[in-house]
Amino acid sequence: MNLSQMHHHLRLELLRRIRRGTLTLSLLARQTGLATSHLSNFLHGKRGLSLEAMDRILAAQQMTATDLIPEAGRMWDSQQAGLVPVVSHQTAMHERVVRPSAVQRLLHIPEELLLKVRARSGPARKAWLRFVAIRVGADDAAAMSPLVFADALVVLDRHYNSMAQYRPDRPNLYAVRRDAHLIVRYADFQASRLVLRPFSRDFPVELLEMAGDETPGDFIAGRVIAVFNQH
Repeated sequence: MNLSQMHHHLRLELLRRIRRGTLTLSLLARQTGLATSHLSNFLHGKRGLSLEAMDRILAAQQMTATDLIPEAGRMWDSQQAGLVPVVSHQTAMHERVVRPSAVQRLLHIPEELLLKVRARSGPARKAWLRFVAIRVGADDAAAMSPLVFADALVVLDRHYNSMAQYRPDRPNLYAVRRDAHLIVRYADFQASRLVLRPFSRDFPVELLEMAGDETPGDFIAGRVIAVFNQH
């Protein structure tokens, strides 16, 4: 395991302790003699740590480098941690396990929200890391304005790629594969076509044709469970 991966696992563990109320940023600063701003930047993925700084944190938290090595084959459980990785569209579409190097940043999501979300997918999807977030570009966001703004972060449940309506009083919002990236749209399935509907009436409805044995679930990366617009 390289230094970057050690940083990643240490960051996750510290964030878990902060979320559980057993650690605060100010306490960690007092324990280690490191500046609060330095620690905050590390926890938000904006900078790394020197080996000396990492040793101080490990000693203060009664940890060793061995504690940062994940169990073999263990998948990062973002649901229990209350942390969701922001990843590229390609990773969200195709990667079952999110590698540390693919994580752009981490979002803090209330654990109770993640725990209440119902899944609906085939057996294969259940082996995927469930929750990820992607950034929506300006061009794609325009069709969903004012629900989704440019550079919004949307959280996806990759264990829900079914066309079944999640709530009876509102349509499902999905991240759907179009060419090499994802777009956020309302969707339904009609006459072997995936019908993608924008929020804004200024944009057209799009149709995705299913070929061969393709199903709507092959195109759906996940159901959108939260939208965080940048201000």
